[in-house]
Amino acid sequence: MSVSNQVSTIMGRHAIIIGGSMAGLLTARVLSEHFARVTILERDPVDDVPEARKGQPQTRHLHALLARGLEIMTRYFPDLPEALAANGAIVGDLGDLVRWYTFGGYRLQRKTGLVGASMSRPLLEWLVRQRVLALPAVRLIDNCRVEGLVFDASQQRVAGLQIERRDQEQGLETMEADLVVDASGRGTLEAAGFGRPLESTVKVGVGYATRLYRRKPSNVEETEFFIVTGEPPHDKRSGLIFPIEGDRWICTLAGLAGDHPALDEEGFMAFARSLAAPDIYNQLVKLEPVSDIVGHKLPSSLRRHYEKMRTFPKGYLVLGDAICSFNPIYGQGMTSAAMQAEALDTLLRERPSTAMDGLAKEFFQRAARIVDIPWQLAVGADFQYPETEGKKAMGTDLINAYVTKVHRATQHDPVVYQEFLKVMNLIQPPASLFHPRIVGRVLRPRRIPVLRPAFEPVAGD
Repeated sequence: MSVSNQVSTIMGRHAIIIGGSMAGLLTARVLSEHFARVTILERDPVDDVPEARKGQPQTRHLHALLARGLEIMTRYFPDLPEALAANGAIVGDLGDLVRWYTFGGYRLQRKTGLVGASMSRPLLEWLVRQRVLALPAVRLIDNCRVEGLVFDASQQRVAGLQIERRDQEQGLETMEADLVVDASGRGTLEAAGFGRPLESTVKVGVGYATRLYRRKPSNVEETEFFIVTGEPPHDKRSGLIFPIEGDRWICTLAGLAGDHPALDEEGFMAFARSLAAPDIYNQLVKLEPVSDIVGHKLPSSLRRHYEKMRTFPKGYLVLGDAICSFNPIYGQGMTSAAMQAEALDTLLRERPSTAMDGLAKEFFQRAARIVDIPWQLAVGADFQYPETEGKKAMGTDLINAYVTKVHRATQHDPVVYQEFLKVMNLIQPPASLFHPRIVGRVLRPRRIPVLRPAFEPVAGD
């Protein structure tokens, strides 16, 4: 589906988006074709450089853009892949670039046609922000605090926001809008009198630590992505090291159920050496660190079921992490936000201009279907560990037993591997792994020896 070959509709004069991160920026791009003016409100100061802001605790950790996310963003910003590559990001076939050890062996490493990107989150956000703010209809107000919603006389429709610009001394002011979208990720704006959405919470206790290293891009091995994931239920540790812009590596080590990496040099390296395969440790012992070690913890995955609310104010939507935030190790957050923004665009194009009533109900139903897939993937995988707390869907253990066989089949079967990557990249639903064509290949007996490299010795070993 091309953005350019659809007829856009003008829904109103002004739309406001709360939050200037990826979800907010993508929403602004979408709404720029449906509203005469679009204003992004960001609570942190924003400079025209790639930067990790105070209100973005995960920005300094490893991010990768899945194939579905890059596909959507490229439709809205056709020159984005070239801009990423020109700024030093690695854009390429995810099947070919990733060396991935999991469930006792290495997945196949071959071309799949699924193109993704590895870069720092600040670089991607900066490139997208430049393109969004170049649109005539869009403006950004940074260093701006949102105080609350403003309702019309009926108290059923949001008519704007009360805001405070921290760099000015005029106090609270009212900004009117035909539509307000909360893409802040915090879900803090509860519509007065409308209640709270039901929540699903799965406590997984993930913690991770990240460090940057110097990279030599002249070596072909310096553009591979390395992933090592432990085999549940006993091995809760994983690690990733990806090449990014600035001739750097970014390495994130992670653990579940409180088994977290240390934030000191000795503990960080010991955690890397404890992983199920030595690939990441063998890289780290050869590399020069160029940053401190930074940590972050996410106690629980959280989903807010706005689609189940009986009443919801008109002129107001919620999008992105405020709908669903899940275990970041699976790398699905930015792509999920892009899919939600795309769904909003499609919905607005289908509606007559001025037909704003009922928008929230239809959008939340579509967003729920989008979120279902990454939620099932992330939470289902988390329930492979007995320490995970939360409501487990019926049949989860049986599905996980089968998915374990899928993981092992990706080590030798190219058809299963291709379908698995489509699911992980949110191109196909998980149900595609249960197609008879795939089930037959997954259950086919196959044992092959897997040669693991040894740990490379370092001084003092």
